[in-house]
Amino acid sequence: MPVILENGPDGQAADPQGHIYDMIIVGGGPGGYTAALYAARAGLDAVVLERMAAGGQMALTEQVDNYPGFDEGVDGFTLGEKMRRGAERFGVSTRMVEVEGLELSGGVKRVDTAEGPLLGRTVVLSTGAAPRKLELPGEEELAGQGVHYCAACDGMFYRGKTVAVVGGGNSAAADALLLSRVCGKVYLIHRRDSLRAEKVYHAPLMEADNVEFCWNSVVTELIRGEGFQGLRLRDVGTGAERTVECAGVFVSIGRKPASGLAEGQLPLDPGGYILADETTRTKLPGVYAVGDVRTKALRQIVTAAADGAVAVHFAEEYLAGG
Repeated sequence: MPVILENGPDGQAADPQGHIYDMIIVGGGPGGYTAALYAARAGLDAVVLERMAAGGQMALTEQVDNYPGFDEGVDGFTLGEKMRRGAERFGVSTRMVEVEGLELSGGVKRVDTAEGPLLGRTVVLSTGAAPRKLELPGEEELAGQGVHYCAACDGMFYRGKTVAVVGGGNSAAADALLLSRVCGKVYLIHRRDSLRAEKVYHAPLMEADNVEFCWNSVVTELIRGEGFQGLRLRDVGTGAERTVECAGVFVSIGRKPASGLAEGQLPLDPGGYILADETTRTKLPGVYAVGDVRTKALRQIVTAAADGAVAVHFAEEYLAGG
């Protein structure tokens, strides 16, 4: 049961209901709602704070085919709503509210929202990460309709077709390799004359007879007709332009973690991700990072969900004094 407090730290009102939550979950993506489900089933008093819609970035995905249990796939919005309802079935509450600040030190943590502060003994950060975009006209309108940010999610829609991958790091190289096994042809577009990806990717890509490299090239235009038709590229050295016809493009130029709320309180890696290992525990006791916002090898719905379950396991230990 929650501990009743009339006021929180610094004399502020703790919560409209006047209590400290066992767990405050910031972000209602798959990691957040899995944590909420496991917390509720463990008898913890948990609340999810989400500013957009259940599912987070997942809610924007037109078709999810790599999450177990959906033999015909499911759209991301529906999957997010199912996760929300599953957690709320066991007593979790969801608040659609913007989180404006965090105070994560001490035995009772404070989460400042647009509707006032909330207090919790533990905090799970499930704020996610968004793909970096090309920032070109028409990109928003074509998202999911020719322009994609996850080859593992959407590559199967282009079986036997021609696609392009933009980027030169590990993610871009891995995406190009995956797509080369599915698609008829893959253009790999990189602004430099060699990949930044680890050497392990180089030989397989060079040996793939359906991968064509577009070195020293940047995308300057998304070509549209009735739908996505291809790309216009510019050589960064000569300025020469060319057109690449393709059915889809996969943008793999990095991701931007939503870790700003934790800055100055939790250590971040060079990419801005919260430093937390497979236990999801951060440097601060009682604070956990799950899903795409934490350092990890693979960012997928299923790995975010796994993080949520792991976080609750260690939160229970923490709350029990372990």
